[in-house]
Amino acid sequence: MRKRIGILGGTFNPIHYGHLIMAEQALTQLSLDSVLFMPDYLPPHVDHKTAIDAQDRVNMINLAIKNNSKFQIELIEIKRRGKSYSYDTLSELKQLHPNVDYYFIVGGDMVEYLPKWYRIDDLIKMVKFVGVNRPGNSKGTDYPVTWINSPEVAISSSLIRSNIKNGSSVRYLLPDEVLHYIEEHHLYE
Repeated sequence: MRKRIGILGGTFNPIHYGHLIMAEQALTQLSLDSVLFMPDYLPPHVDHKTAIDAQDRVNMINLAIKNNSKFQIELIEIKRRGKSYSYDTLSELKQLHPNVDYYFIVGGDMVEYLPKWYRIDDLIKMVKFVGVNRPGNSKGTDYPVTWINSPEVAISSSLIRSNIKNGSSVRYLLPDEVLHYIEEHHLYE
């Protein structure tokens, strides 16, 4: 029997409620079996110098998802190291798990960026893209994207990092366990 698994990839620097809401909405609206949170090692499209150590990001994801049995972490890109191209990752996952249909969950900002993704024309044959609208992004794309309805939450990792650096509150933007981890390890100061 085939499984339907969502993938929410990203730097998760740090993970926040926006990520969790996207994953939950995709899980329920598309009747997925589970959602994999897949942190990248080195994103090809983002200034990697702003990302903290991968192990800290993994630890925060584990804290954020620990109470949802349908959420899991996928470390394939962390273990592979180097630039994390979705095409390479999905090729490997499809080989390892041929009975899985993958649903790649992306925010509206990433949908607009799809034309620049590495081997996008091959990637869209391997995975179904699921778009989650974000404030300020349009749904226009030439690529096959299934859009889901989700609360438009204007939380971003960059906002959280900026608030922490400036001494502003980030309470209620991310799970308490993640905030405690950030404070305990003096991250983003």
